[in-house]
Amino acid sequence: MRTEHSMMKRISRSAAVILCSTLVLSCSACSGRSSDHEKDEPEQEPEKTMEPEQETTAEPEQETDTTDMEIEQILEGMTLEEKVGQMIMTSYRIWGDARQTEITELNDEIREALAKYHYGGVMLFSENFKDAEQTLRLVSDFQAANSKGSSIPLLTSVDQEGGYVVRVTYGTAGIGNMALCATGNPDHARTMASIYGEELRLLGINSDFAPVMDVNNNPANPVIGIRSFSDDPETAAAFGSAYVQGLHDQGTIAVLKHFPGHGNTDTDSHTGFPCIRSTYDELKQCELIPFGKAIGADADMVMTAHIQYPQIEQETYTSVTTGQQVYLPATMSRTILTGILRDDMGFEGVIVSDALDMGAIADNFADEDMLCMTINAGVDLLLFPAVKNKSMFRKNLELTEMAVRLAKEGKISGERIDDSVRRILKLKKKYGLLEEKDFTVTDAHIQAAVSGVGSKEHSETAWKLAEQALTLYRNDHNAFPITAEPGEKTLILFANNSSNRYGSGRHAVQILQEQGIIQDPSQISLMVHKGNNTQQCLDAARTADNVILVYRTYSEDCLDAGTIDGFSVGLFEQIIEQRHTDGRTVIFVSAQLPYDAARFSKADAVLLTYGSSNMPELTDDPYRGQMPNLPAALCSCFGMSEVTGRLPVQLPQLDEHGRIIKGS
Repeated sequence: MRTEHSMMKRISRSAAVILCSTLVLSCSACSGRSSDHEKDEPEQEPEKTMEPEQETTAEPEQETDTTDMEIEQILEGMTLEEKVGQMIMTSYRIWGDARQTEITELNDEIREALAKYHYGGVMLFSENFKDAEQTLRLVSDFQAANSKGSSIPLLTSVDQEGGYVVRVTYGTAGIGNMALCATGNPDHARTMASIYGEELRLLGINSDFAPVMDVNNNPANPVIGIRSFSDDPETAAAFGSAYVQGLHDQGTIAVLKHFPGHGNTDTDSHTGFPCIRSTYDELKQCELIPFGKAIGADADMVMTAHIQYPQIEQETYTSVTTGQQVYLPATMSRTILTGILRDDMGFEGVIVSDALDMGAIADNFADEDMLCMTINAGVDLLLFPAVKNKSMFRKNLELTEMAVRLAKEGKISGERIDDSVRRILKLKKKYGLLEEKDFTVTDAHIQAAVSGVGSKEHSETAWKLAEQALTLYRNDHNAFPITAEPGEKTLILFANNSSNRYGSGRHAVQILQEQGIIQDPSQISLMVHKGNNTQQCLDAARTADNVILVYRTYSEDCLDAGTIDGFSVGLFEQIIEQRHTDGRTVIFVSAQLPYDAARFSKADAVLLTYGSSNMPELTDDPYRGQMPNLPAALCSCFGMSEVTGRLPVQLPQLDEHGRIIKGS
């Protein structure tokens, strides 16, 4: 029998609210800053003095009672198979084995599966998005196929975080969370999230697996990075909660991730099995603060992290791949999900797992054990492995049947199943998904989606926010902005790890010409550093009047000149030294993680963008699905916009090889 963590205890809902507020306040112990806590609700007057206004305040309780009765009636009428199906979210990305095609419309086999298994939801990925009309019809077909076997509509979901994690390939990508934080105004996070929510709603998608609430307190983190708002928990809490409100403004369900925190890892759970050795007290002082704040802001769903926390969850499991003992990850930890998230933090919404085909799970746990331990630990909704071929499709059907069998055998708690389905139904009721609804796509729906998703207005908002996020970390010798005289030549040189950002340079030149900032586009030359042109890059940098170096650090390897990803480090450092020898300046532009500002600290000006996209060179609308951060930065180098952003993370110290010194 398992031993619960000694600090776990069940507390009342009112005490849980106090804990959430305490988590926000305790941030000062981690960051040296303080935060206003949520105001307590005013006490009600005695019944004898009740005024009409107070009678009105009682109506939500009556509505809640009615909702609970409706939910219980639905639950009582469901079979075990239907209940288990509601606890599963599937995704269909690619079809076929030898010949594979992206799934942009349903086939008969998928339709039959949806009708048979009564799934709770579907997750869409970039392969499912071709254009607005196609997406509307696909989402409608998902709901129609599901309705043949279930009267309960699907949760239709997507990872539309913004920045470089977007699935709606033709929608508004926005600028990313760290860039939003660099603007210094949480209202901008709400504005950006509202745009995502509006575009998803126009496509028939009702939930967004966002925002990322992780505190990026490990600069070497390979998977979170600029997806995080900040390395300061109080700041991440403020911006994350504003983001939640932005989605709610559009009636879109927000999903907080990755509980209890993925920011302090140096391993990607997609491919490995991260381990964080923080204690529960340490998590309360940092990682749990943003989640507590967002729970207080009425977030409805929380996603689990496939991470080991041996100081909190000490039960182990024999890995099916290595034979070694591993600790149960948060996704399978009753101590973490039920003890901390439910009992201590008072979360009453839906807990959803991260994808169960990620390496941390698939490489270590047998399927039966994965299903039993995940559900029994407290997960309500299982994010099933994504279908990328017909074999995986069949495997998912087997997993569904397996879950039903395990429930019948009592290996999965029937009480747990009822609790989960009850929460899922309440969530669907709250967002109008239990009401009778016609999912037929009309011409009006198509017109609204085509004109609204990725609209010019939304792109302009994203551009303005990108400008406000730009951060001038250093500016010696007035190197920034460039004040080019007629006839002067400027070189924009992209590092090898930024070669696919060349299109951003082309668009920046076009914009500068359109705005009349440059008269002749030949004033600006663009180059990419490759393996065979190092000397040509050096020569071009020596002869140019002005030099802008573009570098994109997406992992620690990019800071080490001895790696393939960091191949251009030596060249860039040589250019900076040579320019200084010649009495000239250099502007360095960071195109993703801002930590490369520490690597190129000798540059005269250092400009931080917090993200960039592989922007196509030739298109009528380059900003659909793309981040505007880098072209906005390059334009600002010529004085097109004022730079006012603030660095939302601390820069680490690097060793002589450019590697991050842990704890710096």
